[in-house]
Amino acid sequence: MQGPSSKKGPRVNQDITNDEVRLIDETGENHGAVQIAKALELASKAGLDLVEISPNAEPPVCKILDYGRFKYEAQKKAALARKKQKTVEVKEIKLRPGIETHDYDVKMRAIDKFLTQGDKVKVTMRFRGREMTHQELGLDILTRVRDQFAERVKIEQQPKLEGRQITMIMASKN
Repeated sequence: MQGPSSKKGPRVNQDITNDEVRLIDETGENHGAVQIAKALELASKAGLDLVEISPNAEPPVCKILDYGRFKYEAQKKAALARKKQKTVEVKEIKLRPGIETHDYDVKMRAIDKFLTQGDKVKVTMRFRGREMTHQELGLDILTRVRDQFAERVKIEQQPKLEGRQITMIMASKN
């Protein structure tokens, strides 16, 4: 058995080197294992190509179809898949231990917006100067943030001290 050639894509017509193939015709009917010469003859009678669909099977599975149309459909399917995928970004919200109520509410609305867009949110609590001695204030605020979004998010990274800041990463559950 010989695997696919170095050419990209399935082998077609004379590129198929196996002596025997499992043949499926243009109507979808399975002809079983046939000699490659007979398979190529049936394909040329139908005015279509013999395309190797499953090269690793024993014997390889070949189908009679229009190769140009097959390639076009595969391209369209790949383009549609690329169009539908969404890249997940990590948005960062920076907080301070002495944040006021209104500022906190504004930041929470921003987090809410990011989560509904499907992005991850990295909440950073920054400490300056003597604020480092009161890390529990920062942790309390991060706990409040986590509790506020508890039913909607999963915490990907629990609050973790890194130098002069504590970070926490949240992602939407859906």
